[in-house]
Amino acid sequence: MGTEMLPKAYNPKDFEDRIYAMWEEQNAFAPEGDAHESPFVIVIPPPNVTGVLHMGHGLNNTLQDILIRFYRMKGVPTLWVPGTDHAGIATQNVVERRLKARGTGRHEIGREKFVQETWKVKEEHHGIITRQLKKIGASCDWSRERFTLDEGLSRAVREVFVSLYERGLIYKGNYLVNWCPSCGTALADDEVEHQEARGRLTWLKYPLEDGSGHIQVATTRPETMLGDTAVAVHPEDERYTRLVGKNVRLPLADRLIPIIADAYVDREFGSGAVKITPAHDPNDWEIGKRHNLEVINVLAEDASMNENVPEEFRGLPVQEARKKVLEALDGLGVVVDSKEHVHQVGHCYRCDTVIEPYLSEQWFVRMRSLADKALEAWRKEEIVFFPRKWENTYRNWLEGIRDWCISRQLWWGHRIPVWYCEECGETMVLRDDPEACSKCGSKKIRQDEDVLDTWFSSWLWPFSTLGWPEKTEDLKRFYPTTALVTGYDIIFFWVSRMIMAGLEFMEKVPFRDIYITGLVRDKQGRKMSKSLGNGIDPLEVVDTYGADAMRFTLVFLASQGQDILIDMDSFKLGSKFANKIWNAARFLLMNMEGRTLKSLEECELNQVDLWILHQLNEAAATVNRAITGYRFNEAAQAVYEFFWNDFCDWYIEASKLSLYSDDEAERDRAASLLAAILEESLRLLHPFVSFLTEEIYQKLPLKTGILISAKYPEYREERRSDATVRQFGLLQDMIRGVRTLRSEFTVPPEKKVRVLVKVDPGFPAADFFQNHSALAKNLMSASELVIGDDISVEEGAIPVAGSGYESFVYIRDAIDVEAETAKMEKEIGKLMKLIKSTEGKLSNDKFISNAPEEVIAKEREKLSEFQERSTKLSRYIEELK
Repeated sequence: MGTEMLPKAYNPKDFEDRIYAMWEEQNAFAPEGDAHESPFVIVIPPPNVTGVLHMGHGLNNTLQDILIRFYRMKGVPTLWVPGTDHAGIATQNVVERRLKARGTGRHEIGREKFVQETWKVKEEHHGIITRQLKKIGASCDWSRERFTLDEGLSRAVREVFVSLYERGLIYKGNYLVNWCPSCGTALADDEVEHQEARGRLTWLKYPLEDGSGHIQVATTRPETMLGDTAVAVHPEDERYTRLVGKNVRLPLADRLIPIIADAYVDREFGSGAVKITPAHDPNDWEIGKRHNLEVINVLAEDASMNENVPEEFRGLPVQEARKKVLEALDGLGVVVDSKEHVHQVGHCYRCDTVIEPYLSEQWFVRMRSLADKALEAWRKEEIVFFPRKWENTYRNWLEGIRDWCISRQLWWGHRIPVWYCEECGETMVLRDDPEACSKCGSKKIRQDEDVLDTWFSSWLWPFSTLGWPEKTEDLKRFYPTTALVTGYDIIFFWVSRMIMAGLEFMEKVPFRDIYITGLVRDKQGRKMSKSLGNGIDPLEVVDTYGADAMRFTLVFLASQGQDILIDMDSFKLGSKFANKIWNAARFLLMNMEGRTLKSLEECELNQVDLWILHQLNEAAATVNRAITGYRFNEAAQAVYEFFWNDFCDWYIEASKLSLYSDDEAERDRAASLLAAILEESLRLLHPFVSFLTEEIYQKLPLKTGILISAKYPEYREERRSDATVRQFGLLQDMIRGVRTLRSEFTVPPEKKVRVLVKVDPGFPAADFFQNHSALAKNLMSASELVIGDDISVEEGAIPVAGSGYESFVYIRDAIDVEAETAKMEKEIGKLMKLIKSTEGKLSNDKFISNAPEEVIAKEREKLSEFQERSTKLSRYIEELK
């Protein structure tokens, strides 16, 4: 039978792109199978269209691809919907930087031209993201690819906005929002990243109106005191009870403001009295609403001081204003004290600019009723997090949820579908663009200038991508989806909101299983970032080691709930495994050349064959359990252990006796079994190392179709051979014992040694040992192997203990006894010094009382290892003599 050979060297660049093209040509990524069968569906967390894939994307998409390939091979109709996010703030920033480099800006070219420029950038970057996903093997159904600003999703966004408005869940109002002066837009609470910063806490005296004294307040932002409208104290704070209801004169602004009582105030912090600035602090905003306080905004959109402050401070940036205000307050003699203070400061998640609480008119979604439905779905276990610990994060955020600010002062995004009549003042919230005012008929109408928060489109992703609000076949067949694989940092932004939207508009949760990946960090445990320069480009890994090496390394290390610590060298793990698979397959294909191959069912099986089928069966069971339970690293470790250890190191080696036999029928039998087990092993491995396994599969003499569509191995009870496995395990232990001894004495493989194995009377594996003595002799490189329960052992053999037997190895026949003895005596000398040093450390009371417990335990462990090694070497010397 002719067999196509593999090249000698494994080079993924020779075939990875070709294999992916073949999959696409054969439409292998489209869902197949019975339309009435429950499908397995994932919607991709859409990467920003102007971004590039980082290692976090590499991990996330590899795990999704493993799930998709696994369920596809199990015959389940499988769909992975790809797509990208328009990323309002990030994409607009890219275009604005380009315009600035050309000496212009968005206001100079106008909104229409700016949006055209942004679409050009989108098209340019979109191709990059798609190529990168294909490069790492993502088997998405590209025919269903979506973009959050495409026509269908735009229609869905407008439908949701209008529907929520009609249900009273969207409103517009003046509200304190998180404002990014650099991006020039409002941000939602969860788009603000809090970082520790060093500032100054300054104590100020506010004089009482009647001249009877003063009240003392502390602030880290003295410039905002120009917008103070009250001083608050706790109602039960006896120090201030007599002052409640009185007024103080606000320094510099020369305004009278009241002293109020509110239970929010912490009596233990500072002086127990706090300045209240409703326009510039979220907590003060709430206090202001409770006490009907005046709201005075002292900042402009660019975070400079506005017209509501004394003239000498107008137009100053915040930091400069802070300095000038402090100087002026000091001149008035009202500064009591100032000292360094470490506190949390909000920054924009996109540009890292310090966020300003800012009073602004914005659009909001009322979240309470939506959040309550999402909480109820969790309580009923309609959604499950893997690992479960993230359910607390989900619950806590939903229980403390605030209304969602959805308007953004940008030009790139979904324009808010609201129109205003300039004649009669009518506000129209519509699904279709109007031509005239619905109330007075005037043509003088204008659309709201703002766009919607990017997350307002992506919270609809699981159903908008399937065609909603139209009643499409895809929506009917594939919603709800099955699983979501994402990072913990967007549980707030995206995961929770998708669940709310799904329940509100589809009356079902959008997915049940939520797998939260760990972070990919550097070897020091630091988060990968541009500023640290410690990031790893997935495409660089693919270029160096291949996509399979990258994928396998990531999944092998992806323990549920744990972060992954890697550097570039880490990917050698996957590369070595890929090389092992390649070399093993190449050797087997060479030995299939010219052989008459039969199916597994047609072959007569010996006990070693039964053992490998049992091991393959157990590996299949482990992988099936692990993947369905989202324990990816357990699945990867199972295929690694089976293929490398069981199949390559034991079964292939054991089969060489038959492959090189003089009996043609035996050679055909061995080649047939190796071909069958290799084929099934490739199916087992495919989700993890997809390109490599497909390339090898296409070279198999008995293959049918393509591997990506082949049946995934499952546990089969008839393959279970517990007795054979126990006996073969004892044989393996005996062989390993001799191999270890050979290694201790550095005996090269070509040097044969005589071995006697004395078994105990009634030893259950005695016949098994006898029947497989030729195999054992070959694997331990023995010149002679005698097995029995009454054999006599001559002097000069080194014993190796076993369970129910003892091996005796005539090692001195293969070594220079004098040289080996001298070498071991020298090592014992070094060990004695280490033992003495370690014992001294452990007998030192100062060390024992001061060192951490794990350090002490480590020293005790080292002492035990040194002592055991010394004892073993001394025994070897004695036996050699």
